[in-house]
Amino acid sequence: MNFEFSEEQQQFRDSVRRFLTEKCPLDVARRVLDGEETHAPEIWRGLAEMGALGVTVPEQYGGMGLGPLELCVIAEEIGRACAPVPMLSSVYLATEALLRFGSDAQKAKWLPRMADGSVIGTLAVSEGPRQPSAANVRTTYTGGKINGSKVPVADGEAAGLAIVMASSTLALVDLSSAGVKRERVATLDPSRKYASLTFGGAAAEPLGQAGQGWQLLDELYVAAAVPLAFEQIGGAEASLYMARDYALERYAFGKPIAAQQAIKHKLADMYIKLELARSNAYYGAMMRAENGADLAIAAAASRVAATDAYVFAAQENVQTHGGIGFTWAANPQLHYRRARLLSHTIGGPSHWKNRLVAELEKKNAA
Repeated sequence: MNFEFSEEQQQFRDSVRRFLTEKCPLDVARRVLDGEETHAPEIWRGLAEMGALGVTVPEQYGGMGLGPLELCVIAEEIGRACAPVPMLSSVYLATEALLRFGSDAQKAKWLPRMADGSVIGTLAVSEGPRQPSAANVRTTYTGGKINGSKVPVADGEAAGLAIVMASSTLALVDLSSAGVKRERVATLDPSRKYASLTFGGAAAEPLGQAGQGWQLLDELYVAAAVPLAFEQIGGAEASLYMARDYALERYAFGKPIAAQQAIKHKLADMYIKLELARSNAYYGAMMRAENGADLAIAAAASRVAATDAYVFAAQENVQTHGGIGFTWAANPQLHYRRARLLSHTIGGPSHWKNRLVAELEKKNAA
């Protein structure tokens, strides 16, 4: 069984990596972290010109008409660069939701603009610091109108389209319409801005079958878990290499600190977790591409392993840098912030661990 990407997919990954290496050093993430921008628009435009934003969008809607494997190789490079762009919100989630559940009219209206980057999409589910569920979501959708508040919403300031969980229906909302208010909220990683969205009778339309929102959301999360895991793997690998490079350059008592066994053990542990996560993610990518029977298991395993690898690598990168690693001027914080933020996106570690156990029990009982 071959888990490697094809030569064409690897070439595509290399082109994205070259672009991000040249145009998106960590200084760009720091600029967005420190500033008022919602994202790095020049990087977003460049990715659009490469076709990366519409990689899974059919050609009839202005996309490249490729598949989830190509999206995974892009996601890994986004994570490696710690790129401050709304790939997760707009591509992994909003675009995927439209592809899966949208009507022909909804696809024709939104997908071309999302593929060329002129419209950013987002998903709005949470209503505060609790796991959202049918029992606690208060936002309502009745008579083509939506009322309620969502917070935090990733890229909610920059987005032109929101897919909102309202009652038990996924609703499509044009955020430029009347009855929508936005306000920035502070998070651990300001290089990816979040906002609160308040809807006061804003016009909306159902995405997919009305009343089936939670089932559709679960399907969407399983699909998005795989490229998100690849993004975390890219970040974990970048953290490992940042720690390695610093350990080779930093001298103490006349020797590089990389010669110390404690540092060697840190790097080795980071590498082991990274490779475990990569193997799980490759299996997840295969299941995602084939819509295999084990997709839910593979997606959950991918998320669990990738979250563990990225958070661990980001923490150990800070520790390897020693006293300077904790300072604002040093770059390890960028991956640490991103790792922590992504670990709680579309469900935290406990959610995906419980999901993995439940899926395995279901399979074993069959």
